[in-house]
Amino acid sequence: MARTLEWKVRMYLSEEDGTTRARMDLDTGTATLTGRGTARCNPQDLDIPEIGDELAASRAMSDLARQLMRVADQDLEAVGAGPGNTVPAPYGWPSA
Repeated sequence: MARTLEWKVRMYLSEEDGTTRARMDLDTGTATLTGRGTARCNPQDLDIPEIGDELAASRAMSDLARQLMRVADQDLEAVGAGPGNTVPAPYGWPSA
């Protein structure tokens, strides 16, 4: 079964008083997830806004990725293939 989807991602960045905030919205057409990230400039460091943008954006992406993985895990469990199954998942940290 072949199919093509388009998911829309938008990144919003704002900086104020040495703190950069990022918000990343993912719209799958059926659901919307929002990741958030923050970066703070150490007062002793040079204020280079691009570095704050990169850090905050990467943290928002990481937050969004964790949320998406949680949704995928829940969907897998719903069809009997999730973490409750005896077959280990091919990704993530092994269970203790």
